[in-house]
Amino acid sequence: MIIQLYKRTPLYVQIIIALILAVGLGLLLGGGNPNPDNANLIKNLAIPSSLVLKALRSLATPLILLAVLHSFLTADIPARAGRRLFTLLITNTTVAIIIGLLVANLLQPGKWYPLKISQGTSSPVKAFDPWGLLQDLVPEAVLKPFVDNNVLQLIFVALAFGSVLRILKEQQIEEGRRDYLAIEQIIEILFQAVIRIVDVCIAFVPLAVLGIVGKTVALEGFAPFKSLGAFIVAVLLALFLQACYYLTRIHFGSWVEIKPFLNQTSDAIWTAFSTSSSVITMPITFEVLVKKVGLRESSASLGVLVGSNFNNDGTALYEAMSALYISQVIGSNLTLAQQLVVVLTSVFASVGAAGIPQAGLVTMTLVFSAVGLPTEYIALLVTVDWFLDRCRTAINVMGDMTVSALLDGQERSLLEEDII
Repeated sequence: MIIQLYKRTPLYVQIIIALILAVGLGLLLGGGNPNPDNANLIKNLAIPSSLVLKALRSLATPLILLAVLHSFLTADIPARAGRRLFTLLITNTTVAIIIGLLVANLLQPGKWYPLKISQGTSSPVKAFDPWGLLQDLVPEAVLKPFVDNNVLQLIFVALAFGSVLRILKEQQIEEGRRDYLAIEQIIEILFQAVIRIVDVCIAFVPLAVLGIVGKTVALEGFAPFKSLGAFIVAVLLALFLQACYYLTRIHFGSWVEIKPFLNQTSDAIWTAFSTSSSVITMPITFEVLVKKVGLRESSASLGVLVGSNFNNDGTALYEAMSALYISQVIGSNLTLAQQLVVVLTSVFASVGAAGIPQAGLVTMTLVFSAVGLPTEYIALLVTVDWFLDRCRTAINVMGDMTVSALLDGQERSLLEEDII
């Protein structure tokens, strides 16, 4: 009975309950003035979060690789519309990351309430070497990026194999062959298998929250959460600015009117916020765009069904801001060149952020590793990720709808061939 009730309880509710219990546990163990007799117990509280982070980091590389390969093989994009779709997706994601970095640089939430740095948690941020980065782009062995968790090498391998597999698929379709179906099915199965394992790891996030928050409150009291409050404010501001950017693009780039658009698509936005999953929201998003907004099915399908595989602007923005926030917290501010690396890795890492709750936590480990930030601090972000994940998922869905509206053009038309 208890197990069934636990499974039926939404993840965010589990995390909230874990937070409440963790605060009580932390206060019981000292609340900032711990008893030396409880030192070992307090130290061991962080073990669950450490194990969850290790598991997520190990899953990050196969998740991104398979997500990219899956998108290349399964996306059905007409040649004419494909170029415009690609341009819109890259533009939106890049603008999102730039907004995130600008807000983080201007507000500097990591410096509002400085945190105590525990021994062994910080590591030196990697110096930026553009020529070394270029030389390191090609791995010495195909499997080496998986062993080293090297995101740039992983991107190179994923794009190389994805592009070639797409070309081979198209050639075989022209020749009337179906050999490509075997590799497509294998990648589909592996992709779903990794997502299932990620789901299992995510299920232990409340336990990780209980441990890391309990340890933090016991050792440092509530000071760290003041800093996280500043981070939440910064992220919400950046997401709001990204939403304003979307509405501006819709106003000048499509026939859709802003006020009716917001009313007509509210179901999709609220569903995204409540479920924290763009995949679950996808059919609702498609339906409101076609039946309520009045977009052509071809525009809606490209923006929502295809574009959603690549368009995770809210996730990319959040990961970039998280990297800059943690660098501020540990006193190792990222240079402009290093922030460019964050931009590059966030763009591709967001592609691997499958439309499942908290998937951004998986790919964030690679973004941090790309510039040498300690992934241990991701455990601290887990305490607020349950809320911010909902906000960025809503922005992801809004980005999909924006792309659909822009693809539909500045003049309303019912002719499907106009888009393809």
